[in-house]
Amino acid sequence: MFEKLMNNYYFGKSGKSDYSPEDLPKNRWQQFWEILRIRFSGLVRLNLMYAVVWLPMLLVLLSVASGYTNITSMVPWALDDTTGQYYVDESLIGTPVMTLDTDGNEVETGLTYISQSDADEMSHSMVTILLLLMVPCITITGPATAGVCYVTRNWARDEHAFIWSDFKDAVKANWKQSLVVSFITSLVPIVVYMCWQFYGDLSATNIWMGIPQVLVLMAGVIWALAVTYMHPLIVSYELRLRDVFRNAFLLAIARLPMSVGIRLLHALPMVLFFVLYLFSPGWGLLAPFVWYVLLGFGLSRFVTASYTNAVFDRFINSRIEGAVVNRGLNLQQDDDDDEDEDEDGENAE
Repeated sequence: MFEKLMNNYYFGKSGKSDYSPEDLPKNRWQQFWEILRIRFSGLVRLNLMYAVVWLPMLLVLLSVASGYTNITSMVPWALDDTTGQYYVDESLIGTPVMTLDTDGNEVETGLTYISQSDADEMSHSMVTILLLLMVPCITITGPATAGVCYVTRNWARDEHAFIWSDFKDAVKANWKQSLVVSFITSLVPIVVYMCWQFYGDLSATNIWMGIPQVLVLMAGVIWALAVTYMHPLIVSYELRLRDVFRNAFLLAIARLPMSVGIRLLHALPMVLFFVLYLFSPGWGLLAPFVWYVLLGFGLSRFVTASYTNAVFDRFINSRIEGAVVNRGLNLQQDDDDDEDEDEDGENAE
């Protein structure tokens, strides 16, 4: 009995539908919220699996954020009572950084006050190290992303998907292409950052160097928009990798406002966590870790799947003969309305 209960919890019940035909949602917005309600616990379980491959990335981000907090505390800022503005107290540079213990006594932190220029240089080095560490951390997530995309794609269509077995099959079928996509994605931040710094230094003496600097940034932004569609394309169609790239870039441009909007929506939690970090560094570091381990990754993929399903229906599936569109939606009412209009037209004649 216990084994049957656990199998039902992790794998669900095959053939069990979420709606009767009459109860199907009338539009995608309604479909999204209804399926999210039904699949919420499944998303949590799927996210716990997916978060395993993202743990190295989360740990790197936490360690770098902690290191950046130490750097900011090493600059001896002081408040000018006359002007009300902060300035760097150079007389403290080279002296130990002090803090208060639980009894209110000053103790040394083991750090030394540094100048603002030294802090900027250390921050630059830390960002470079972070982006280099991101290369392997992001690369290894590619195959798992394909598995999660397949499961969430089916759920967003109101189709059944076993969390583990369908995830595993999708990884096995698409790991090569998804690994290439994740590898390129991991290289984009470090390439853009290094080129931005390089051309930025050159533009200080040659204003025309600002042009390649902006072009590199635009290339990074376009890739960030196009990658939204790449993994869903990989698990939905049998395409060569170059066709995946071509279709992803075309869709990103064709749906440019929505492509930007979906990326900003995915960035919203990190913006909120950054604001929390400004007011409470401890909670600001812990909250994003808890959020993404429990739900953040899976919810992000479900939102992407719901959006890309609609885009694929409009731009791809509608052009394929025999392809099913608007899965999980009740279009019977629209068909009845069309029939009523035809009958009214015949009666008028």
